Amino acid sequence: MRSTAGLLFFILLSTIAIAQNSYQKMGQKALIDGDFKLAVTHLEKAIATDSNNVNTLYMLGYSYYHSSNYKKSVTTFNRLISLKPSENSAYYYRGKARNFMATEDKTLSNVEREKLLLAAIRDFSKAIELNPGDVKLYQNRAIAYRDYGVLKAQKIPKFYDKAKATSAFKSCISDFQKVLDFSPGRKDITTQLEDARIYLDNIK
Repeated sequence: MRSTAGLLFFILLSTIAIAQNSYQKMGQKALIDGDFKLAVTHLEKAIATDSNNVNTLYMLGYSYYHSSNYKKSVTTFNRLISLKPSENSAYYYRGKARNFMATEDKTLSNVEREKLLLAAIRDFSKAIELNPGDVKLYQNRAIAYRDYGVLKAQKIPKFYDKAKATSAFKSCISDFQKVLDFSPGRKDITTQLEDARIYLDNIK
């Protein structure tokens, strides 16, 4: 009797594992095909049966990000980072998602935007700590610094902060310069660097 119960339990576990693996594979295929909403559908089912699978969590967070569901992307990458703190790209995409939320969600207060932008800067800084040779990390941190500088330069009572805005634009300029050091001649970065210098000069 015991062995029969044990066998049934093993079969049940195997069935769940096969289903989970099947959803993960379908999610991965949808992701590769660029159908991120379909990928989310499959990967949510996969993660429901194995919530600690770091590969599934990464694909799900990535698919949420590319579906513009930034809030769920951040939540998913939070879970991934708690399981695998050294996952460089999780910080990168969490930072990008937070930056997009801060600049695109019109329902947020300025205080909420500030928190998101500072969190994005911390994410990119952590990613740089883990992989200092990745140029896109400096570029995205520069953008987050710029957005934070623009936010703090607004003449809003009890929110405007000239010192923080100035510091943010200086950090932005430094990061854009690092990108140019890696990739000389990039006109897009040269333009953004010049714009940041103008912003800095115009802070009053």
